[in-house]
Amino acid sequence: MKKIGLIGGMSFEGSAVYYRHINETVRARLGALHSAEMMLYSVDFQKIVDMQKAGDWDRAGSYLADVDTRLEAAGAEAVVMCAVTMHLIAPQVEAALSVPFLHIVDVTAERLKAAGLRRPLLLATRYTMENGFYPARMALHGIEVMVPDEAGRARVHAIIFDELCAGRILDISRDALQGLIETAKAEGADSVIFGCTEICLILETDKLALPGFDSTLIHCEAAVDFLLSDEG
Repeated sequence: MKKIGLIGGMSFEGSAVYYRHINETVRARLGALHSAEMMLYSVDFQKIVDMQKAGDWDRAGSYLADVDTRLEAAGAEAVVMCAVTMHLIAPQVEAALSVPFLHIVDVTAERLKAAGLRRPLLLATRYTMENGFYPARMALHGIEVMVPDEAGRARVHAIIFDELCAGRILDISRDALQGLIETAKAEGADSVIFGCTEICLILETDKLALPGFDSTLIHCEAAVDFLLSDEG
């Protein structure tokens, strides 16, 4: 089994999903009491949030690139960032590594294409929905990403930061998210991407008006594929 490094803490609620699902998937594939060989570097999320709010993405990229190098020095043979939004600075992170970086957008796009779907609604933080890095990378795979309107984006962002990242799961917020999905379906969306690590805490992919794709779980499964692969 290879060793993998996780950049976590953004938020720790989402990182806990990564840790559990990667281990559960390894055990399911190998049996007995097998678990994953991995290292988790959990950052102080408030530091990252402050950089996000200030628009200081270069400093955030440098900070996480340093975390990358620490994980690689500790023996990680690939790195996974347990946060969708911070893939915005993925180029800086990748540049600091000499081992593979498993990009969440790429593995999610492959799953969508395998299902024959090309026009997903993206539910994520405002940074992810509005910056442009996510739809641009999806477009390389022939996928056209939809996002909610301005009010919808603000609502999703607030649900993520004010509730899910704090461990609060509210029915009224679940209803709001489901309403956004139903609206997107009427506007031509053929699927929905959980584009934030915490969305899976409030929605289930098989209980929606559209086929759901939980990018966190897809990312975890890609990490396990790497852990158990024979390739270098």
